[in-house]
Amino acid sequence: MTVRRKAAGIAVIGVVPLALTLLSATPAAAHGSMTDPVSRVSACFAEGPESPDSAACKAAVAAGGTQALYDWNEVNIPNAAGKHKEIIPDGRLCSAGRDKYQGLDLPRADWPASDMTAGKHTFHYKATAPHRGTFELYITKEGYDPSQPLKWSDLEAEPFAKVTDPQLSGGEYVFEGTVPERSGRHLVYSVWQRSDSPEAFYTCSDVTFGGGNGAAAKAPEAAAPDERQIEAATEKSTVSHGGHGGDEHAAHGSGDGHGDKDAAAPADEPAPADPAAGNAPAPAGGEPAPADEELAQTGGDSSTTPIAVGGAAVVAAGAAVMIAAGRRRAARQRI
Repeated sequence: MTVRRKAAGIAVIGVVPLALTLLSATPAAAHGSMTDPVSRVSACFAEGPESPDSAACKAAVAAGGTQALYDWNEVNIPNAAGKHKEIIPDGRLCSAGRDKYQGLDLPRADWPASDMTAGKHTFHYKATAPHRGTFELYITKEGYDPSQPLKWSDLEAEPFAKVTDPQLSGGEYVFEGTVPERSGRHLVYSVWQRSDSPEAFYTCSDVTFGGGNGAAAKAPEAAAPDERQIEAATEKSTVSHGGHGGDEHAAHGSGDGHGDKDAAAPADEPAPADPAAGNAPAPAGGEPAPADEELAQTGGDSSTTPIAVGGAAVVAAGAAVMIAAGRRRAARQRI
């Protein structure tokens, strides 16, 4: 083999792993929160992280700071893999056991709440970065005391609503469920377990049923954040979100630093779902979500394209230098 061929071979060998690294670095995304009934973190974010209106949201900020509210769509565990009850301790359900969101665990009877009635209900879950997966909704048992820390045993053992890959509509997952009979103040707990990753998301939604006790009547009404609020707060969030492209949050650590915009993507992230297929078929045989839904699918947004192009340029430049060096050595040997 000539020196020139050897140099070319070395260049190719050096290029392949680097190219594979670039291809595997495509980030994945998944964020969101319940908006009907409104989750605690959504309600407090809508009130304003810097100066919330309700006493409960003010207490949440005092306990956990404002960043938890700016990152309202990231109450998650990256490696849950369905082991929710095993890894989230009693009293920490609303924060998913994360110190960053500890303010959401405060036991109080005055959290902003949504009115709810028993029977058929249409649930909405804001999907700032949707993924395939399963939603399970649990409700607290009769006799639930909101002034005590929420425990797993406070929830019914089985979800009253469960749906896999619900339809996207207007930037939200929308699905039906039948709410059990209740009275007074209660809580709906949601678990969104991704099927393309072990990551799971959690929400606590405070609700009030008619004919309840005095505590239910004291609750301020919860409101979900609108698109204007989400857009205005994007710069203060450590999570890329808002339905304006892909999310660079991918490699989740175990501490409060995970979910930062500059987190590196894992090399073994699952392959992206086919955007042309929409996100998923609706339950009960409904139509799939439109392929042009303005939401981030699994994988990065267009901002990753310049990175990939730049990386390819670096690879090409490196290969050219190596080949040129080989040619010069071959020329000297011939002389």
